[in-house]
Parts: sequence; structure tokens; C-alpha cells
Amino acid sequence: MKYQKLKKALILLEDGTIFHGKAVGKEGTAFGEVCFNTGMTGYQEIFTDPSYYGQLMVTTNAHIGNYGVNDEEVESDSIKISGLICRNFSYDFSRVKADGSLEDFLNKHNLLAISDVDTRALVTYIRENGAMNAVISTEVDNVEGLKEQLAKVPSMNGLELASKVSTKEAYYVGDENAPIKIAALDIGIKKNILRNLATRGAYIKVFPFDSTFKDMSDWNPDGYFLSNGPGDPEPLKGAIEVAKQIIDKNLPLFGICLGHQVIALANGISTYKMHHGHRGINHPIMNLETGKGEITSQNHGFAVNREEAEAHPDLEITHVHLNDNTVAGLKMKSKNVFSVQYHPEASPGPNDSTYLFDQFIENIKSNK
Repeated sequence: MKYQKLKKALILLEDGTIFHGKAVGKEGTAFGEVCFNTGMTGYQEIFTDPSYYGQLMVTTNAHIGNYGVNDEEVESDSIKISGLICRNFSYDFSRVKADGSLEDFLNKHNLLAISDVDTRALVTYIRENGAMNAVISTEVDNVEGLKEQLAKVPSMNGLELASKVSTKEAYYVGDENAPIKIAALDIGIKKNILRNLATRGAYIKVFPFDSTFKDMSDWNPDGYFLSNGPGDPEPLKGAIEVAKQIIDKNLPLFGICLGHQVIALANGISTYKMHHGHRGINHPIMNLETGKGEITSQNHGFAVNREEAEAHPDLEITHVHLNDNTVAGLKMKSKNVFSVQYHPEASPGPNDSTYLFDQFIENIKSNK
């Protein structure tokens, strides 16, 4: 292992708090909302998840990069986080299936990463004071200048980001001769969602975020899907209108994460920005219909208003998060519509909840 002489770097939070570290390789400055993920593995999938667009990722696992990267373990076509903050960065890796080092992967995607940070203290600070905008930089002698730049970064609250990560052109996934056709609205879709649908006998057409219901229905699909994605769901007026029209026609609809929030908004249920969000691969969920617990993969900074959901005459809460009792799943009583706040496709994470894809396929079959 060669000795690494690293350049000093810092993390400056919008409230003026500073944490110190070292630049992993690339020098420069990056802005975003600082958040943390508690997963012990799956860093490559996390970094390429479109739902993390615009965020500075703090990894709570002490070692990042130790198993390298694999070309197949990506959830989109590029890294989506704004920057990486970690404790120990492994320049060397040991894994038979690795295609290269994380260092090379980050350099290829021009991502600024900072190591040697007291991540326990930083995560504790976020948990106590809430997620907030921050800047990571190697310009350690330019704190006042960084403060001025940071003050101009927009808050995640009210920020529309689906347009930044959605496909520009519609595309297809799966076997075109499959018995089921699903129209998916891409507001930040992960590849493993599409894999899960395709392996269950579905042919999927993925539509850009600004597609209309007519755009999607003209393909004559058997069911509709609203994907995960980044940012505040409230500005997604087009997606909300698409959901309203699907619901009005009582067509099979499934939503995950941001799609779950869009379905809630389409039913007049508000959403809100969480104090510091849920991000990790060990979040406990209770399925209220079966009484069984599920360990889930989660990544969201917004949630559905529980009181409004409970008061809605045509909505039923199907899943709750056991750590804070937030809404983790919904279904409509009179429509073929359901959604979950977490990620049943995992990548990374456990597969306790993959039955939800089976449920969606069965809903489509019963509707045909």
C-alpha cells in the first residue's frame, strides 16, 4: 500500500459549523444538501441512485471503497450524489468480481470526495439539527467566500429535481413479446426496479418525467408505474396530474418513494420535508395487512402527512415505519392503486419486500 499525501479539505454547513477532512483525490468544491446513509454495504448503488441527486452523502460505515466497484452494480448511467464524505477511504480493494477501484470510479465521474472526517460527530450533528445545505471544498483558506456561495444554493424544500435525472427520450426494457405491458413514468427511476418488473414477465416503456397521461396511454399499457426520484414532490404538477387521470380511470397503478408521494398528492394529501430523512438498508417496516415486519432499503427526505391520510375516506395506510410511525405504504379502497415509501427493489439492501412487485403484476392480471 503506497503512502497517500492528502490535501486538506473541509465541510461547511449552512449554519456555519465546520468539520475537517482530507481530499481523496480530486480537488475543488461541491454543494448540496448533506445527508447520511447507514448501510454497511452498497456504496456504489447509493452513489448512482437518482434519488440522491443534489446531495452530499455521508457514509456511516467506517470503510468505503474496500471492495472496489463492479460495472453491473449501478442504478443509473452516472454518479448522482454531489459529493462524498467518509471516515476511511480504501484506495486498495479486495474482491474477485471487482472491475476497478472506487478511486478510479470517482475520478471517472469527476466527483469530489472527502475522507478522514469524524463522521460520527457529523451524523450526530445532522440528527440533532436536521439536514441542511453544505459545501465540501479543498479551499480551506476561503471560508468566507464559501459561505457567500453556499448562501445562494436553493433549499431542497420546494426544489424540483426530477427533470435533472429523467430520461430525455422514451425507451423499452424487457421482452416485447411479454404478456404484460407497463408504462413507467421516470422521475428518477432505478435500474433494479425495471429488472424486477421485467423478470416477472413485463415489457416496460419508460417515459420522460414530463409525459402526459395521453402519451402513456396511447401505448395501450396494462398497468402504470410511478418511480422513485429526488427533490420535493409538490412541484411535480405534471406527474400529479398523470396520477389523477390514472386513478380516475381505475387503472392498475404502483408507486415507489417519490411516486408514492405523488399518488398521495393526487389524492389531496400533503407531503412535508423531514427533519433528516430515512436513508439506509436496515429500516424496520410493519405491514399492517399481514402483521409482519420487513427490513427495508430506504432513501427519502420527504414524507406523506399521516393525519391527512388517516382522515381520507378512500385511502388506507398499509405500512408504517417502526422508528417514527411515518406512512410507509398506502392503498386506495375503491381503486386499483397502491404505493410504498421505501424501496422493495433494494440495490442495496434486503429483499423482504419484493412481494410488492408480484402484487402489482397480480393486480394487472386481475384487471385484464
